[in-house]
Amino acid sequence: MDKFMHAGRSLLELVLLMAVGLVPVFSGLLVINYQQEAKLADNAEVSVREAVFSVDQALDRVQEVAMSTLPLAGQPCSSIRRALVDQVTSRSMLRSLAVIDDGKAYCSSASDSHELLTEIASTGQLLTFNHLMQDAKGYLLMNMYVQGEKKGVIATSFPVQLRTELDAFKDGLALVLEFDKHSVWKDGDSLNGTRPSVAEFTHELGSTQYPYRVVAGYPAGYAAQELRTAVFKMLPSLMLVGLMTGSVIYVVLGKMRGRQRNSAVDRPGP
Repeated sequence: MDKFMHAGRSLLELVLLMAVGLVPVFSGLLVINYQQEAKLADNAEVSVREAVFSVDQALDRVQEVAMSTLPLAGQPCSSIRRALVDQVTSRSMLRSLAVIDDGKAYCSSASDSHELLTEIASTGQLLTFNHLMQDAKGYLLMNMYVQGEKKGVIATSFPVQLRTELDAFKDGLALVLEFDKHSVWKDGDSLNGTRPSVAEFTHELGSTQYPYRVVAGYPAGYAAQELRTAVFKMLPSLMLVGLMTGSVIYVVLGKMRGRQRNSAVDRPGP
C-alpha cells in the first residue's frame, strides 16, 4: 500500500513540476503574441498618417506649379508654350502642362489631344486618371485640374513620386492610394500589376486636402509568419526559464519530503 501511495505521490509531483515549468513558457508566448499584434497594428496606423502627409506634400508641389501657371491661361498659345515647356522641364515629376480657356483646352506643352484635355477639364475634379493617358511603360498618368475665373490649368504628372513615398515603408506593410476609380501602389496601378493584399491589421485614412485615401495593411498570413519567427527566437529562453522554475519547485518539494520524514522519525511510538 505504501508503495502505491509513494508512486502516486511521485506522479503527482511530476505533473506539478511540468505544470509549473510550463507556466512561464505559455505566459511568455501569450506576451509575444500580444506584443507582436500591437506592434503591427501600431505600425500600420502610424504609417498611414505618415503616408498621407508625404503624399500631400508631393501633390502640393504639383499644385504650386499649376497655380503659378494659371495666369498664363487665356494668353495666345504662341506666346506661352515656351513657358509651359520650361516649367515641365525643370520638374521631373511633371509630364505636361495644358491651359484651359472658357472650358476648352487650347495649348499644351505636350502633343496631347485638346479634346481629351477638354474632357478632363469638364469633369471639374481636382485629381483624375484617364486610361487614355499613360506613360511609356503603360502606367496611368495623374491629372490635376486647377480652376480660375473661366480659366484653368491641367498639370499631368508621373505618379513616380507617389510610388517613391509608398516604397519608403519597407517593413512588410503594403500601402495603396485610392482615388475615385483608380488606385496606385508602389509597383503598379489599376491597369498594371496585382493590387497588394492588405488583409491584416488594415488601417485607412483620407486626406483632408486632396480627394484620395491611403489604405495600409499586411498580406494574409504575415502576422502568423512574424509570430513564428519571434517564437523560434524566444522559445529557448522561455524553456530555460521554465526549466529553472521547475528546478526550484523540485528542490522545495525535496526539502518538504525531508522534513516530513524527519518528523515521522522523531514522532514517539505508541
